[in-house]
Amino acid sequence: MNVVIVGDGKVGHSLAEQLSSEGHDVVVIDNSPDKLKNSDTRLDIIAVQGNGVNYTVQLEAGVPKADLLVAATPSDECNMLCCLVAHKLGAKHTIARVRNPEYAQQLVLMREDLGLTMAVNPELAASKEIARILAFPSATKIETFCKGRVELCEFTVPQGSPLHDLPLFSLYNKYRLKVLVCTVQRGDKVFIPQGDFVLQAGDHIGITASPAEISAFFKAIDLTREKIRSVLVVGGSRIAYYLTRQLLDMGMDVTVVERDHKRCLELCEYFPRAIVIEGDGSDHELLLEEGLDKADAFVALTGNDEENILLSLFAAASHVSKTITKVNRTALLKIAQQLPLDSVVSPKSVVTNQILQYARALGNSQGSNVETLHRLVGDRVEALEFLIAEGFDMQSVPLRDLPLGKDLLIACIIRKGKVIIPGGNDTIEIGDSVVVVTTKPFMKDIHDIFA
Repeated sequence: MNVVIVGDGKVGHSLAEQLSSEGHDVVVIDNSPDKLKNSDTRLDIIAVQGNGVNYTVQLEAGVPKADLLVAATPSDECNMLCCLVAHKLGAKHTIARVRNPEYAQQLVLMREDLGLTMAVNPELAASKEIARILAFPSATKIETFCKGRVELCEFTVPQGSPLHDLPLFSLYNKYRLKVLVCTVQRGDKVFIPQGDFVLQAGDHIGITASPAEISAFFKAIDLTREKIRSVLVVGGSRIAYYLTRQLLDMGMDVTVVERDHKRCLELCEYFPRAIVIEGDGSDHELLLEEGLDKADAFVALTGNDEENILLSLFAAASHVSKTITKVNRTALLKIAQQLPLDSVVSPKSVVTNQILQYARALGNSQGSNVETLHRLVGDRVEALEFLIAEGFDMQSVPLRDLPLGKDLLIACIIRKGKVIIPGGNDTIEIGDSVVVVTTKPFMKDIHDIFA
């Protein structure tokens, strides 16, 4: 596909890196020659310097022949205008990053007029991920498939766990729960495990099942944490706005610490039921005075990744049982995942995955499309949901007889709303949703699972 990306910031660069590595022809537009030079040197892309809203610049970038234009500049208004111009020039699909909560309703009314195929909001998406984790604090990460019917939960096997030294083939016999272990990270190694794989304490594992089965499984292995009732948030950013709204709706008590006076007044006006503290969130004494050691959960959402990491480590040392850390920079994200941090969330990664999911579906519009895509274990594993369309030529064949490729696992089949954790006798049928977990990159069609 021909893809044009306007804006070479965190999201734009990450997206260009991923799409170019998947073999797409990528053009990146940005005003900054320094950013473009860095991307042009490191990535297999074409760089065009200029204002992405400009008609002439879009012509130079080949927008009239583009299959997809993604506008990811810092300005919502610029992104929407970029998509409008691109639509008029003939771009087949356009995606705009729109972050301001005030534009949400307008987009519903004006999406067709703007020529927008899709709008993405990194802060809203990240806040939803954080809210999911706080709703189920036993997990370090939760992803959903098939409109919430299936969940993929990650957690670390603790010392003394009944899972230690347990071979996977005996998991069902021991617990009588339809749960599948689909990923295991042990040190630097990542496994898509088979039935003879033996779990060890310290393994970071991912399991798939229905939400009810996962809850029952955590109770069975005695890993259920108490329900979170109070949350301390440092940083009054847009993510904090979206998150506070969701947590209050979930019945939690929320305290937000923000140093900017004007922003504190805005948050007080938005959320009269929340406690808003004007102060420096990096001040440990202030956090303790505001009840850090009594909070059920701590969320670090400042604009500084290093500060978020240090604050979460301090919160953990203060016996807060659940900490969530926002980290956006790629280099720091890899470091953060090696530290004793509970949950790490990256808005850039969340929205990049949303756009990649859409791009892969576009690249395979006639086949069994990617409906959902999540990247796991530091982006070393992908979990994909495919909707099986007419033309799938392996229907009704038992899974044990399918010529499946290496390093992948059919984790789940959803048929008419029923969740199936598959065995060798199960089959894939037209209309099914199939969740595949794999270390094989760039899958975009269900046929890619075959050797």
